[in-house]
Amino acid sequence: MSESSLILISPYSRRVAKLNKTTPNTEMKKTALLLLASASYGLAGTPAATPAAPAPLPPPGYAPITFLDGKLTVDFQEKMRFEARENNFDFNNAVNGPQDASWLLQRFRLGLGYAVTPWFKLYVQGQDVRELGGSRANNIGEANSFATEGDDNFDILKAYVQLGDIKKGFSATVGRQFLSYGDQRLVGPLEWLNQARTFDAIKLRYAGASFALDVFTSSPVSFENNKWNTSQVFDGNNAQDSVFSGIYLATQWVPINTTTDFYVFHQGNQGVRDLDSSYFTFGTLWKGDPKKLNGFDYSMEMAYQSGEVLGRDLSAFAGNWGFGYNIDHAWKPRIGVQYNYATGDDNAADADINSFQNLYPTNHLFYGFMDTTAWSNMQNPQLNLSIQPTKKLKLSLDYHLYWNADNSDGWRRVNNVTEVRNNGRASSKFRGQEIDLIATYKYNPHVGFQAGYCYFLPGDYLTESPTRTGGDDSAHFAYMQVQIDF
Repeated sequence: MSESSLILISPYSRRVAKLNKTTPNTEMKKTALLLLASASYGLAGTPAATPAAPAPLPPPGYAPITFLDGKLTVDFQEKMRFEARENNFDFNNAVNGPQDASWLLQRFRLGLGYAVTPWFKLYVQGQDVRELGGSRANNIGEANSFATEGDDNFDILKAYVQLGDIKKGFSATVGRQFLSYGDQRLVGPLEWLNQARTFDAIKLRYAGASFALDVFTSSPVSFENNKWNTSQVFDGNNAQDSVFSGIYLATQWVPINTTTDFYVFHQGNQGVRDLDSSYFTFGTLWKGDPKKLNGFDYSMEMAYQSGEVLGRDLSAFAGNWGFGYNIDHAWKPRIGVQYNYATGDDNAADADINSFQNLYPTNHLFYGFMDTTAWSNMQNPQLNLSIQPTKKLKLSLDYHLYWNADNSDGWRRVNNVTEVRNNGRASSKFRGQEIDLIATYKYNPHVGFQAGYCYFLPGDYLTESPTRTGGDDSAHFAYMQVQIDF
């Protein structure tokens, strides 16, 4: 594939798949993966942590099980999350849709690796995900699935070869892997989603004393139950051939910052309605270090996009600006404010497009836990409060306000594809307010718990035309989660 064809399509790109009956190939897959699960093969270490990346649950620090003087490693994860949602999609009490229900999400991972030498490592990780209960369809990628996370029988999540030392000098990671850069506003593994996000990729790295430079090219993997999960460039049935490439420089060159990053991403696809896409994202991320700023911290990320999307000329911008203060107290209280902005399109019928393309983000971390909002056609000021009453317990409260950047463009959900509302006749841009209350408890380095309640109060943008595509009623979301890592 030529360089000019590099790019991807939608952020959470998933292929629409038909429900598949059991076939000999399916049975072969199950048998092979059962052998992998019982006999598997190895972890040699995961990629180095990207500066400023949000911490997973539980925080890092646990160690995998090791054999052969540490050369062979075994890790596993079990995660279960109970969710209950009401009006999260339609804001309409009169409609009881598939998303207005409760369900249990379950995820199991088994990874093994082997360090052939200190500079030659192998890793493979399988994953099995299930959605139990509720009224949503149960197959990932199924048409009319109403955003179900669904089932995916044990399949390959990661499988790569790593050459060199990722912490210093040159290294290469080749194969199926996570990609995570900066704060994950544009590129992240989306671990909140039950199946997460993974890529078939080639990633080259040079790590110096005060910087790390990554150069990569990749294709997103599509998840389908009872089939081998494949990336689009290796799937002959997918005409889009989405490819995502980039250069990312993470530095410690600014003394008061924890990281000062610069990046260029290129995204494209072929053959969508016979119209190709090819565009670049140029950006920078700066994060202040409270230890060097007398308890203050700040974050700033700005990105500009240029190129072509489905035959239309793209020019778009997005930014995040945040400021906080960490109070010197045993409970580690922090108060912060931030503002998120991304351009929208002012005319869907002309040859130009101004909607910011959100790439492959972990939006769940930033714009409200109800996942109503992508980093596109939006304005989102917010207040962030957190305390840690004990070393194991953290409590946070986030208050969000939302506006459209342009009413001529649609309000899209967290995946930047599904529209919440497209009401060009509305005079108000105000979408509404959201309050998120989250509790995280780290029982020990291996076991973590999290629970949350979120409430959304609709704004005038919804109330001005509630019967056009939905209602204007308040929405609720509650969840409880446990995650075990070894």
